Amino acid sequence: MVRQLTAIIEREDDMYVALCPELDIASQGYTVTEARDNLKEALELFFEVASDAEVKERLHSEVYVTQVEVAVG
Repeated sequence: MVRQLTAIIEREDDMYVALCPELDIASQGYTVTEARDNLKEALELFFEVASDAEVKERLHSEVYVTQVEVAVG
């Protein structure tokens, strides 16, 4: 089975942090690609060892990534 999940990647100092908000699992790497690949590996390992109950408990079925405009100053 293949599952489509979200990866949010942001730079932190000299590394990139990748977060999957549906499961609150994160990883990191020195490049965007490395961070994404490490997150994919972490997610695959999670699904290998997690019980169905844990997946159900942690999985947020609806996650929306958008931008908002706010007044500053």
